[in-house]
Amino acid sequence: MDRTDLSNAKIVVVGGGIGGIAAALALATKGAEVTVLEQAPEFGEVGAGLQIGPHGSRILSKWGLLEPALAMGVLPKNLVFRDALTAEVLTTVDLGEEFRNHYGGPYFVIHRSDLHRLLVDAARTAGAELFTGVTVRSVVTDGDRAIVTSADGRTWQSEIVLGMDGLKSTLRHNISDDDPVPSGYVAYRGTFPVEQLDLSYDPDDVVGYIGPGCHFIQYPLRGGTMLNQVAVFRSPAFERGEAEWGGPDELANAYSNCHRNVQDGLKHLWTDRWWPMSDREPIDSWVDGRLILLGDAAHPPLQYLASGAVMAIEDADYVAEYAARRYPDLGNEGWPVILAEVNKHRAPRCNRILTTGRMWGELWHFDGTARLVRNELFQTRDTTSYKYTDWLWAYSPTYA
Repeated sequence: MDRTDLSNAKIVVVGGGIGGIAAALALATKGAEVTVLEQAPEFGEVGAGLQIGPHGSRILSKWGLLEPALAMGVLPKNLVFRDALTAEVLTTVDLGEEFRNHYGGPYFVIHRSDLHRLLVDAARTAGAELFTGVTVRSVVTDGDRAIVTSADGRTWQSEIVLGMDGLKSTLRHNISDDDPVPSGYVAYRGTFPVEQLDLSYDPDDVVGYIGPGCHFIQYPLRGGTMLNQVAVFRSPAFERGEAEWGGPDELANAYSNCHRNVQDGLKHLWTDRWWPMSDREPIDSWVDGRLILLGDAAHPPLQYLASGAVMAIEDADYVAEYAARRYPDLGNEGWPVILAEVNKHRAPRCNRILTTGRMWGELWHFDGTARLVRNELFQTRDTTSYKYTDWLWAYSPTYA
């Protein structure tokens, strides 16, 4: 058996989103027999655009997927923060050659469904078995086995189970009785061909307008042929304690004081669906017997650091790399040691992103004097320094 080999290891992944499929790919590439169980009737990712920082692109490069991902997406020139009320530029992050050299990979944007499809094809090619229409009800550890049971009574046996069933994870209840924590903010999205749009935008950049109680994001997709927009605002109905909140009736009012650039963009959003934004309280333990939670099931963040999908990709990379190095010596009996180490390494990283994301969201949405102070701090930031972003983008999960 090779020293980085998972041959004969049987692993079930619950959840077929980006994280679950990435884990299936990483583990199958190491030789594991991987089965993915997805609840939806077919594989696919809802939503629109996705930002992938260099902490994600380096892993995709290792898996041989970066070039095809870039061919489907866009390499923006800059990240630009603007004041939502005045549209003045507050700070810019140059994503050019110096940035890519410093971090060993690019920052790029891609349609979520394009990246998901790329991962699905690669996972199947690597030998993973992917099943849809399976609602998993329970995972129970029985000695050196994990038994997965679906709602219709089917069972699967494996050496371990990765619970990657998202923010509203059923399997998280094996470990914690907590529920998602609503932020009071709601997101509206829209992705449209650029020829259908009658608004001005920066076609080479990811632009974030940040303002009191709201923000608005724009960036191109699919080689610049589409524009992705995201509007996020704090819901007055949530603040009043109403059960239903964040509906389209609140959308225009939330941006009534914003610059025309923002208000023009509101016309190009989907208003038949919206996404109330929630996360979870950080938990340090993700392991229950032969089950480990990963991805959003373990650490679902608010979206402010654009790292939710990348954290799940990091999880996939680390669990596959670490397991492949320990499994040849430890075998099936060694999984408790392997899962404990994965948990120990990944939880501090992911929980830091989760808690920092909450703080970053507050910073974006300041009003009054706090907004003016924030703007001045942004405008006087040393744009040549990486000291505030290295912790996020320079991190590598690969076990050595």
